[in-house]
Amino acid sequence: MGGGLGQAALLSLLGRDVPGAMAEVAYGAAPGQVFDLKPRRPHFEPKAKAVIHLFMNGGPSQVDLFDPKQELTRNHGKSYFNKIAGEVENPHSAGALLRSPFKFAQHGQSGMWVSEAMPYFAQCVDEVVMIRSMFTASITHEPALFNIHSGRLFSGHPTLGAWISYGLGSENQSLPAYVVLEDPKGPPINRNQNWQSGYLPPVCQGTRFRSTGAPVLDLHPGKDIPDQVIDLERDLIGMLDRIHQRRRPHQPRLGARIANYELAARMQIEASEALDLSRESPATQAMYGIGEDKTDSYGRRCLIARRLVERGVRFVQLFIDGQIWDNHTKLKSGLRSACERTDKPVAALLTDLRQSGLLEEVVVAWGGEMGRLPIAQLDDKKNEANSGRDHNKNAMIGWMAGAGLKRGYVHGATDEIGLKAVEKTVGVPEWHATLLHLLGLDYARLFVRQNGLDERLVGVHEPDIVSDLLA
Repeated sequence: MGGGLGQAALLSLLGRDVPGAMAEVAYGAAPGQVFDLKPRRPHFEPKAKAVIHLFMNGGPSQVDLFDPKQELTRNHGKSYFNKIAGEVENPHSAGALLRSPFKFAQHGQSGMWVSEAMPYFAQCVDEVVMIRSMFTASITHEPALFNIHSGRLFSGHPTLGAWISYGLGSENQSLPAYVVLEDPKGPPINRNQNWQSGYLPPVCQGTRFRSTGAPVLDLHPGKDIPDQVIDLERDLIGMLDRIHQRRRPHQPRLGARIANYELAARMQIEASEALDLSRESPATQAMYGIGEDKTDSYGRRCLIARRLVERGVRFVQLFIDGQIWDNHTKLKSGLRSACERTDKPVAALLTDLRQSGLLEEVVVAWGGEMGRLPIAQLDDKKNEANSGRDHNKNAMIGWMAGAGLKRGYVHGATDEIGLKAVEKTVGVPEWHATLLHLLGLDYARLFVRQNGLDERLVGVHEPDIVSDLLA
């Protein structure tokens, strides 16, 4: 027992400063080697090189956007609460079955159903695979957000973009592998925990870019300095950094910090150029809704996302302030407002990627962290017009488009009222595994040794790749 305690203490001391080194061992690097984001070979031939994740904070309503239910219209106002009491977050405000306030129509050659709230996306349905049968593991926003981003229900684990950065690196060494485009109006729920690197090397964490003003704060010096002086200064700093680092070989945070400063120096030119939308034609800017009150912000970020992936950024993620899709009350006006802010820019992104040929090597993914219930949630039980929908973990919806995916295809189904996914169901681990597969990554071989476990994006699950989605 004494010997065992001694060994445990030694392992603890040896492992205290080497989580990054252990991560490197999973990819065959030597312990203590600085982890960088140089391009790495995937496990097998990929269909896609990059991902644009359009994350819709709050939980978009599947039965009001892409999954019409005639039973809700026929049985509008009938009580259903006693059948789903255990699935309601706030039972005191639960009402009866609630029909959608929006009309639906079929669009494109595929005949895909889309709500009138999304007229621009309706013109692009033949580009996408619509997943009607998704579900998640939590009815509460915070753990549901952790789940969709990191595959776990609590903080501290690497997110999807971090895993992709870890597995593939970046094709452009003057830009981050993983870029986050926040909403200027404010951060999302869970803030930067949505793009953390967890126990992966810190360089895998998402880098925030701003869509207006300077893309990265403090990127440029406050005064003009001759190029020769800047080069000498960087050479001196680099030399001092290497001396400092050699004396601390098992400090991955130190190596990541040095790498980030060096990346920032290279970004002074590349990032400014990538985010300069004045280089785009007036017609392209108008297509994204740039210059219009409701669409300017999201349109800018969608266009920036296209410019980033065409320059080799591996994973770009767009967030909305707060959670605009969390329509507990005033469903019609709230959902319409969310669509008005995002519908035109999203459709423009799909169109632009198709026209430029980038959709053959980029995946666009759209969705939130949960769905909504088919019953009403009432702010005022005497005023049905103020009703909304509560959270639903058993049915949520999302779509993907681009490299390696079918086009104009609807996958799976929910029950007759949209309460639960029942046909060809897709959980979060399956969705994660399929995205990794499109990028040439095997979810089982993409791991990091942490506390004696081979940690993976999908956790202990052994998910199936959703082959029906693949072209």
